Amino acid sequence: MTSYDDQARRDELYRDPYPLYDRARRAEGLTYVPEFDAWLVARDRDVREVLLRAEDFSSANALLPDVPLSEAALGVLPRGFGPRPTVVSTDGAAHRRHRVPLNRGLSAARVAALVPYARACARELVDGFAADGSAELVEAYARRLPGMVVGRLIGLDPADVPAAVHGGYRAEELLFRPLSPEEQVAAAEDVVALQHLLDGYVRDRRARPRDDMCSIMVAALAPGNAELTLEQRHESVTSLQNLLIAGFLTTSALISTTLLHLLSDRRQWRMLLADPSLVPAAVEEAARHDAAVQAFRRTTTRPVTLAGTKLPAGATVLVAYGSANRDEERYERAGEFDITRPGNPHHLAFGHGPHGCPGSQLAREQLRLTLELFTRRLPELRLDEDRPRPRIRPTLIHRSPQDLYVTW
Repeated sequence: MTSYDDQARRDELYRDPYPLYDRARRAEGLTYVPEFDAWLVARDRDVREVLLRAEDFSSANALLPDVPLSEAALGVLPRGFGPRPTVVSTDGAAHRRHRVPLNRGLSAARVAALVPYARACARELVDGFAADGSAELVEAYARRLPGMVVGRLIGLDPADVPAAVHGGYRAEELLFRPLSPEEQVAAAEDVVALQHLLDGYVRDRRARPRDDMCSIMVAALAPGNAELTLEQRHESVTSLQNLLIAGFLTTSALISTTLLHLLSDRRQWRMLLADPSLVPAAVEEAARHDAAVQAFRRTTTRPVTLAGTKLPAGATVLVAYGSANRDEERYERAGEFDITRPGNPHHLAFGHGPHGCPGSQLAREQLRLTLELFTRRLPELRLDEDRPRPRIRPTLIHRSPQDLYVTW
């Protein structure tokens, strides 16, 4: 069982891992980090090497839970669906099988077709608070827009999106945050409710396919038109849940973190106001400077040597995209946030190699339209000086402020 002190140390590293990254990049070889029970892969060249050697560094345990579940919670979860391997936790042919429908459903043409809907949703959200003069943007905007967009992508009824997003956040909380046994049970029940909601969509799309991601995924994972077996339903629900959560957690984090950095440096906010053509560069710099997904685990499949460190088979490495993106050997002034930084699209905020994020363009588009909308509608936007500086969530998979109080 994780002790309170262990959890506290880990949380502090999660909230600000950058000093650790700096030390690890300067160290010889890899750095073992007890709080993560893993070898930290911190340099850009080493991170890229691991991501391109999937046969040696398996993704099977990419998202191991941070906390053990109580017996009571473990008693609730079997009433739902899964867990089954997904695109995040598979390798080789199994990974390609999960990846193909995502690539199809997130093609450039489909993403472009989603943008007008995303823009309309963003305008509607801003209309809801623009006259108030102040807001808490994580709850009022950053958590809501990506859920609406990924819900549309999947094919959810807009009325079901709030419950789906709630269930997704509860799944993340259950697996990665310390909760009491009673709180774990409540979270597990919310996760099971989400899975049954998604199962309804899976079975409906089998009977009545539509032009949406749910239909694409069901057709790819369960070819044919026979009634779905229970195992096919388990796999489809698990994959759909993974897509849903990945789709809104990381984009929500990217939006809120970007706004935090821009509003913390009003000179750069004013540069955006004066020159909207800087928005695409601001999107890339924000993703590089403070990646939403800081790191994923990989497990060695055989004895390997990485950065001069010999690792046995079964060793866990933590592949830190967030550290690679501040590698001084690749970027000048790597620790600075600078939206005028030239030539920045080759960062690792969205991964690299076979596991590169298939939804990266959709995330970029939502951040881009957000910056265009906010600079136009709320040019006087600023952090609320009467509130403490926003505190970062203790997580490596959707790094973001817990809240973002602003005025204008």
